[in-house]
Amino acid sequence: MAKIWDKGFDANKRVEDFTVGNDRELDLRLAKHDIKGSMAHIKMLVKIDLLNEDEEKLLQAELQNILHEVEKGEFKLELDVEDIHSQIEAMLTERLGEVGKRIHSGRSRNDQVLLDIKLYLKEEVLIIKEEVLQLFELLQYLSEKHKDVLLPGYTHAQIAMPSSFGLWFGAFAEALVDDMYTLVSAWKVADQNPLGSAAGYGSSFPLDREMTTKELGFSTMSYNVIAAQMGRGKTERILAQSMANIASTLNKLAVDNCTYMSGNFDFISYPKELTTGSSIMPHKKNPDVWELIRGHSNRLQSLPNEISIMTTNMTHGYHRDYQLLKDVLFPAIETLHSILRMSHFMLQHISVNNDILKDDKYQYLFTVEKVNDLVLQGLPFREAYQQVGKVVQEGNFHSEKQVNHTHEGSIGNLCTREINEKMTKAANFIQ
Repeated sequence: MAKIWDKGFDANKRVEDFTVGNDRELDLRLAKHDIKGSMAHIKMLVKIDLLNEDEEKLLQAELQNILHEVEKGEFKLELDVEDIHSQIEAMLTERLGEVGKRIHSGRSRNDQVLLDIKLYLKEEVLIIKEEVLQLFELLQYLSEKHKDVLLPGYTHAQIAMPSSFGLWFGAFAEALVDDMYTLVSAWKVADQNPLGSAAGYGSSFPLDREMTTKELGFSTMSYNVIAAQMGRGKTERILAQSMANIASTLNKLAVDNCTYMSGNFDFISYPKELTTGSSIMPHKKNPDVWELIRGHSNRLQSLPNEISIMTTNMTHGYHRDYQLLKDVLFPAIETLHSILRMSHFMLQHISVNNDILKDDKYQYLFTVEKVNDLVLQGLPFREAYQQVGKVVQEGNFHSEKQVNHTHEGSIGNLCTREINEKMTKAANFIQ
């Protein structure tokens, strides 16, 4: 099949295979977005008299047919085709003749791929948003359900002060609010139409970029045509940073789950069918799912750095290096979907230990409570601290193992409603 950039000679086969890379496989994810971009572009070409209405009807109908093929899983890229743009244009030309060759007026593969990726990333951000919200809502539910169950809190991995499952679950819920803020940033950057920037220097055709912006559902456009091209790599990097932030939260959640499931802690448990056993030790219930979530989330946290390194030392304008971004970002998005869904699935089946603090080793969790009691009775804090410290050193410290925390965000006042309001406001920016 002739290349859309064909100048009458064939590229070296080794060069062609190397430069195409994994694009044929990865571009399948962009197929429907490329088609929708072409549909909007064709409407605009009719408006500026580069196509007539009869040609538009033919092209739009055939693009709709190709879209149905994509949706049914029947669409594929031929082995001699470079990318999704070439495949769709070739199909139109084969089925409709010369009119299929006319849809490329006023655009380049550079702004086509920019557009496809932005539309794809917008769609993926919407999915990530819903997955984050689903996990957030479950964590909020678990926080309220187990708010009265006390849990040891640690600093430096040493027993520190009383915590609770309400605090623990609620902490990860509110951490996801921060992650949603960064996802909003990724959305806003992706929600800018680059179509019409062509190869980065615009076109002599009187393109109506405002029209295609509205047609494609963007809230605004990348106005400066060079700036639009400079968005390649930047959009991916900003989304990668947001994904890394979510992964960081999931990583801490996974590490805590692995630790709390340990027999030395025994704070939580899961049904045996959600754990794995040992080939030699019959008693084992291994947290393999959470360990893999921990591993995957660690890898995702390296994504922004990888993309930054891949996109440095380049002048403005398009470079083929950008093609490689799909190789790292697209699979990473799938990984994030997977670990968000799996975290939600696992937490649906979590059981908490209601009697953790019955163990005497947790007496010292309450030393600060005792100090505060003495202060409330009129003793200066430093004297109260020394008094309780002396009792601890003598081995005579005992506590009722009760807490009375009332301030915002504490054990007795989780502020679940307020945290939910924060998340709702953040998530509403993405729609």
